[in-house]
Amino acid sequence: MPIYRYRAMTANGMIVTNTIEENNKYLAIKKLKRNNLIPINVDKTLQRKKSKRTVRKNSRNMDEILKNVDTANLLISRQNSRTTFFQKVYLTITKSERITTRDIIVFTQNFYLLKKANFNNIHALNTIIDSTENFTFKGILEDILAGVEAGENMYTTMEYYEDVFPYLYINMVKVGELSGNLTLALEQAVTFLEENDKLTRTLRSIIIPNLAQFIFLFVMLIVGTLVALPAIQNLYEEMGSQETLPAISIWFSNVVNWILAYWYIPTAIIGGIIALIISYINTPKGKYNFHYFKYTMPVFGQLIFAIDFSRIMRAMLLNLNNGMRIQEALEVAKNVTKNYVLLSIMESAINNILIGQSWIEPFERSRLATPMMTEMLKIGMNTDLPQMMEKLVEYMEIDIQTLLDKTIKVLPQIVYILVGAILIFFVLVVLVPCIYLYMGGWLLSAYGF
Repeated sequence: MPIYRYRAMTANGMIVTNTIEENNKYLAIKKLKRNNLIPINVDKTLQRKKSKRTVRKNSRNMDEILKNVDTANLLISRQNSRTTFFQKVYLTITKSERITTRDIIVFTQNFYLLKKANFNNIHALNTIIDSTENFTFKGILEDILAGVEAGENMYTTMEYYEDVFPYLYINMVKVGELSGNLTLALEQAVTFLEENDKLTRTLRSIIIPNLAQFIFLFVMLIVGTLVALPAIQNLYEEMGSQETLPAISIWFSNVVNWILAYWYIPTAIIGGIIALIISYINTPKGKYNFHYFKYTMPVFGQLIFAIDFSRIMRAMLLNLNNGMRIQEALEVAKNVTKNYVLLSIMESAINNILIGQSWIEPFERSRLATPMMTEMLKIGMNTDLPQMMEKLVEYMEIDIQTLLDKTIKVLPQIVYILVGAILIFFVLVVLVPCIYLYMGGWLLSAYGF
């Protein structure tokens, strides 16, 4: 059995070195992780070195850790008392280092450039791992490298890290590996990540400031209702005035007091409604209807479908350019979407091919694809489909940008309407009584006028 020499870090930041026997590097890394060790380097050796080694600073021999999983936890508890402040800081920084979208973008860009320079996957991954500063992400890349060295595809290991790599990103890599053109798939993945990152930052810049205003006004409304309105009413009564709060202020004050007194009733109602919606969405029919709503919802619906359809066409084009038949291209390309509606359309398209009918007809019948999209595909079937699909992808890029610009223009208006509504309500419920109190008109009735 091959022997691997490893360098790893324990949960308290100590660096350990030793050897391990396993069938391949991938299994060796998995075994280390099961024993609460974070691999740094794992290299194959020809035989065990029995010569006496000089133990380096901050390095321990850990034979017993590999013999018993629980031993690692016992060792950690014994060493905690000797862990220095700087070691604890180092552990906190390295172990909890968050993997950002930027890390994945940089990795994909570098991997794409190396593949374009005719590096093989193992050489490219080794080169990138050496220059990766994020310790957590480096460990994941080493896992991917171990899988590739064991003969697996990259996407197979990436699927274990769905919380790190987006679903669509993984399936773009999968399409590239299955079609034999990983370089082009990586180029598309870089575009996908950058566009998503740009869109996310744009939406955050629009939504977060206005959402903060909305929350601030709502808190002020509740505080004003609970503090200011009772104080004003008490002042009227103490001064003997016949004035009362406006009807809307009294109504809202009663609503807030009732919610505070019987908070469990609205909480149970809201919780029950949310639970019913979630349970319905988790059923096949509910998920299909929810996904259909995503494609037909106001403001965002057309944009979401256009983006998904464009990714499907890109994946199909990638497969067609590598000699796949339309049926095979559809089978592989459907991996880039999780939407049940689009998946059902593609399944219908594949079935149509099997019975000798048009695979474009299900897209046309769904009424989600625009006439321009389906007509370009029909023309491609009569001429050169890959060439026409390239033009369709270019058209979709322009269409998506147009829809995105419209969405960005409409979204602030919707947010402004919500903020404006809560602001008007705040003025009517809280500010109007405060202004009337300040004007002093209520003093007339207090003195009998």
